[in-house]
Amino acid sequence: MNKKNLFNRFIGTTSIPLTTFIAVNLICVFQGVKLFETAGNYIVFFRSTASVMLTTIALSINLDSGRFDFSIGSVALLSSVISATIALNANLSVWTMLIISVFVGAILGLISGLTYVVVKLPPIIISLGVALLYEGIAFVITNGFGVSFVTNIELTSFPNVINYLVIISISLLLVTLVFDYTEFGYSYRALQTGQKVAVTTGIREVKNAVVCYVISGSLMGVVGFISATHTGTIQMALNFASIGVMFTAFLPMFIGGYIRRFTNANIGYLMGAVTTAFISLMYARVNVDSSIQQIVTAIILVAFLIYLNNEKAIGRIINLIKKRGNNEI
Repeated sequence: MNKKNLFNRFIGTTSIPLTTFIAVNLICVFQGVKLFETAGNYIVFFRSTASVMLTTIALSINLDSGRFDFSIGSVALLSSVISATIALNANLSVWTMLIISVFVGAILGLISGLTYVVVKLPPIIISLGVALLYEGIAFVITNGFGVSFVTNIELTSFPNVINYLVIISISLLLVTLVFDYTEFGYSYRALQTGQKVAVTTGIREVKNAVVCYVISGSLMGVVGFISATHTGTIQMALNFASIGVMFTAFLPMFIGGYIRRFTNANIGYLMGAVTTAFISLMYARVNVDSSIQQIVTAIILVAFLIYLNNEKAIGRIINLIKKRGNNEI
């Protein structure tokens, strides 16, 4: 690969987050604040990046195979409830709590996957039922009061930039290795491109689907852990309230889907998470009302989707303008 191609790939990979960074900085300057002014701002940024990146990857794992999973938020909720409860009762370290949360998330993902392949109902229906089940179990475990460990210095010691960078790096490395450099990853991609052909060649679709749910669940276990250790509390969610976690992944997932043409898909999702983290931090720095945040984010998402759907037409218009400009010269 020549230097020009490498440069084009680099520009394609970083252009959206860099443009967003410049835009949100300008907004902050006009409001008389700095985007990154204190250590807390950096912690907020990297926590948001880690949480959104993991949620986006977890959602895309099944969605890329046609399985829309509404239960990922409930997996994050229940895994954090179980891990925090065990850690509190056994006086465990925060890193042990993380390991337990990942393990519980994987088990919950396994249950979701097995339910999907055994019951054989559409995945959207299965995931809604699983979401209600996991929300209910979390409610029963905590008697509806949630979990609080605000005064536990050990379990609330996790939030810092280095720890979030470790989470981002290790997760990105493992997911990339599994999906790009293993037999499972090859089968996963083969099933995406041609399910019938892949199955006839001996690829086990059921096993692959279950493993996808397990990996997705383990990633959401980390998301639940990050959320819990940030606030020191875990609030209960009933009647599909946990589904809201999934919507945080939509904008970065579409951004990552665009960027993946220049790089690895997971790097694309990371860049999408970085982009949304810049926007979220800007909201906090200039005190944007939550309702306004939702409207602005929705407008950005719709605008980006419009661009993606009309990318070729927009490209032709740009080329036409360039040709006319050259002719005039």
